[in-house]
Amino acid sequence: MLTIFETIEKIAIKIDHAIKTEDLGYSDTENTSGEDQLKLDVKSDYIVEEAFKNVSIVKALVSEEKEGVLALHDEGKYTICYDPLDGSSLADVNLSVGSIFGIYEGELKAENLVASAYVVYGPRIELVTATRDAKPKHYRAQEGLFNFISEISLDEKGKLNAPGGTQQNWSKVHKTFVDGLFAEGYRLRYSGGMVPDLHQILLKGGGIFSYPGTSDKPNGKLRQLFEVIPFAFMYEQAGGQAISNEGVRLMELIPAHPHDTSPCFFGSNYEINKLKEAYGMKV
Repeated sequence: MLTIFETIEKIAIKIDHAIKTEDLGYSDTENTSGEDQLKLDVKSDYIVEEAFKNVSIVKALVSEEKEGVLALHDEGKYTICYDPLDGSSLADVNLSVGSIFGIYEGELKAENLVASAYVVYGPRIELVTATRDAKPKHYRAQEGLFNFISEISLDEKGKLNAPGGTQQNWSKVHKTFVDGLFAEGYRLRYSGGMVPDLHQILLKGGGIFSYPGTSDKPNGKLRQLFEVIPFAFMYEQAGGQAISNEGVRLMELIPAHPHDTSPCFFGSNYEINKLKEAYGMKV
């Protein structure tokens, strides 16, 4: 596992350099969801693929930017599902973006996730890693080396509210829930980037990030293997919760297809329990 994390560190430095120097325009290709790809998406995907080609314990790669599974090493143990540059459309306005990695052993389902990691590319490069039976670990890059900062723990209750999706497409239940949090004094923190928003909630001690099922995307927008499950693991390891709109732990998801999506809610215990009450779930 250490070899994989060390490889992610090298990837992070290269992607950060690409963000700072490469063309920010669109390529002439689409990803598997039919979305136009930015040149940065393609470049970042290439950087990840090239880096893991030399890591023998990695059996295969599954990218948010490509269809199917890329086999690497028959003797490998792990499959890495990754989003090479989440929120890439924010790069041209100089907002933080990130990379997400889910490390699976065996069949690609949540219970087989053994570790996850994400990188934030902002004013500084930051890395957070999580493994079983340990709190997530926070690192910051300095002169190309990642220095350990601290373990991450969520408080029982936070102050931040990051509601995703277009409001006109929310259900009445969800809108009432979000408005209720603001009435309690919660602060809006939503950049349109999953990685920086979830990172902020983790580092600031708590709150909630929600991306519900909406009228235009009833199954949610965020992809299970690349985005939802890796962060669900992070939040549970930090002492929080991560659930679907039906109250199911996201760490129980079994994707039928590599690019399946799910409504998702990540937060500290107070906010998730309040969400369950609003949605009529068992607390």
